Amino acid sequence: MGIYGGSFNPVHFGHVGLAKWVIEHTDLDELWLMVSPLNPLKAANGTNGLTGEADLTSNFQERLAAVREAIKDIPGLKASDFEFSLPRPSYTANTLRELQKKFPDYEFTLIIGEDNIAIFNRWREYEYILANFRIFVYPRKESLTGEAGLTTKWSYSPQDGLTGCSQPVKELRFLRSAPLFDISSTAIRRSRGLQ
Repeated sequence: MGIYGGSFNPVHFGHVGLAKWVIEHTDLDELWLMVSPLNPLKAANGTNGLTGEADLTSNFQERLAAVREAIKDIPGLKASDFEFSLPRPSYTANTLRELQKKFPDYEFTLIIGEDNIAIFNRWREYEYILANFRIFVYPRKESLTGEAGLTTKWSYSPQDGLTGCSQPVKELRFLRSAPLFDISSTAIRRSRGLQ
């Protein structure tokens, strides 16, 4: 079971294309696009409001409906509102813990961008996530890998994940053959005069 979280503000062809690629080219049978109410890292940076990336509670139903519509014809993909039942901010470690409680027979795999793995050491309880969950990392057009976070502490190879790492790691897989999508939700909002 894959978990691909984000604000999806708005969802776009890059989100959908990547999700479809992941379900077709990995061992995952199902991938949940988990619509998030709050990004703790961006909230800590002071981003607020409906058009920003921090507190997006007010337009949650619209974002969830848009994700459902975008993936409705793609087998194996599902829109999820699971994080909206959890306390905020939406820390991924808490989400994964609660998912394990509710679905004890599932093995969860986290899908994140290469920009996020570069700052993964800023995520709350990142050691817990690394030790207990598989992580698939997709490439980003403007990669930050090697500039900060995990990748300055540990080296990796696309096939083997992290090497020289004293931290327990369940599995870290870099999806180097995944397609790059030259689009972002931020750019879309800016083009609409929303940010």
